[in-house]
Amino acid sequence: MAINLQKGQKIDIGPAKMSVGLGWTPHEGTGFDFDLDASAFMVDANRQIPAEEFFVFYSNTDSPDKALHHTGDDPTGGNSAEGDDEVIQVDLTKIDSRIQEILFVVTIYDSAARRQNFGQVRNSYIRIVDDTTGQEVAKYELGEDFSIETAVEFGRLYKRDGKWKFEASGIGYKEDLSFFLSKYYKGQIIK
Repeated sequence: MAINLQKGQKIDIGPAKMSVGLGWTPHEGTGFDFDLDASAFMVDANRQIPAEEFFVFYSNTDSPDKALHHTGDDPTGGNSAEGDDEVIQVDLTKIDSRIQEILFVVTIYDSAARRQNFGQVRNSYIRIVDDTTGQEVAKYELGEDFSIETAVEFGRLYKRDGKWKFEASGIGYKEDLSFFLSKYYKGQIIK
């Protein structure tokens, strides 16, 4: 039976191979499609991305250790009626030894120009599915009413005492993707 997580709740992770699904439903009538983008930041003990390839998103779908795979961009938010909008597959057996934490962040593409924020999004969630059994292990639904935020850290996988755990974060930011890159990566991103 799946665990319904609350903000800040932490659980031990059992499966080594899992899918981290993220979903949302944008409000209609804003004039533009909502293009929310799921990203994963694989960070070391210093909370830094060791190399740009450890930033997994729609333009870099695979981490260099082959532990993470982004299955593709959903530019409209239309997939969640039938399932997750975006999925990042995780294989903990392949994680580079430097990686101690994986942050799952969702940002609104071109939010300033489109005048969009998470106050215009509903039914947001992150869930973990065991890839071996197909069973949902845990789900965190963002019950908070974000009003001006344009990015949300939904959750994070992290390593403690050699074991992987998951925390439901639910931290909102009025920032874009470049903010997270500058926070977690000190090198230059080559586009």
